[in-house]
Amino acid sequence: MEERREFSHYSVLLNECIDGLNINPNGIYIDGTAGGGGHSFAIASRLTGGRLIAIDQDEAAIAAASARLAPLGERATVVRSNFCRIADVCEDLGIEQIDGLLLDLGVSSYQLDTPERGFSYNADAPLDMRMDKRGSLTAYTVVNEYPEEKIKKILYEYGEERFSASIAAAIARERAKKPIESTKELSDIIKYAIPPAAREGGHHPAKRSFQAIRIEVNSELDVIEPAIRDAVSLLRKGGRIAIITFHSLEDRIVKQTFADLAKGCICPRELPVCVCGRTPVMKQVNKKPILPSKEELEENPRSRSAKLRVATKL
Repeated sequence: MEERREFSHYSVLLNECIDGLNINPNGIYIDGTAGGGGHSFAIASRLTGGRLIAIDQDEAAIAAASARLAPLGERATVVRSNFCRIADVCEDLGIEQIDGLLLDLGVSSYQLDTPERGFSYNADAPLDMRMDKRGSLTAYTVVNEYPEEKIKKILYEYGEERFSASIAAAIARERAKKPIESTKELSDIIKYAIPPAAREGGHHPAKRSFQAIRIEVNSELDVIEPAIRDAVSLLRKGGRIAIITFHSLEDRIVKQTFADLAKGCICPRELPVCVCGRTPVMKQVNKKPILPSKEELEENPRSRSAKLRVATKL
């Protein structure tokens, strides 16, 4: 049975997010990754006639966010869903337009620090890694049932793991003897599949592989661009989207999607006049990502890889 504990998640780049959203007190805002409700509470607290919709797929996050936002009454509504369903959530709530969206794409401290969730390579727990426990795909299935070549591809593409081939081969060898059942088993297999020299210093040898498997289990990268485009279609003119990423794969998708939405004419240069009629939909507020302050990094070292990008609807 999973141990009940307080849902904890440091609200990364909190002030920067609030500034970036340029909150209208009468506006409608969506926090698509509510977590413990820190960002949600900060947004809703600045609303008078407005409304905040807090979305999360994690049951524990929903409970924590609901408790955190309860004092704000009707200013805040909590919905259990994935942010990729933002259009459906708005339709269900009778919302036609929004003034802003916030996404914090990081794994919460609660998820990392609750061993039973199976996210951490520093604990011994069943291979799970589901952010939404209603999902059928688990890390156990990926590790024990995916073909070796597919595991190699996932580790390389989602974890940017240069030893993906040797790790995938080691997983295949070990699971042929018996199923790989725990995070510690998997972590040890990965560790010894990597050359000794590569294990010295730096990140834990299993960090990239665990990230890759987690991304696969939760389809994390697949939902980012569609969610942004759905949000843009709902945004009022002047509305903003603020997104926090924690690794280069996420950041690249956000950066490229924002850049595409900010692009005008795409006609070939040789044409004397524009015939495509395309105009920019969004404008990037910050050309370079906003990074955590020195003070924040001292308070929360897990913020060190965070990047915030903000764009506004034209």
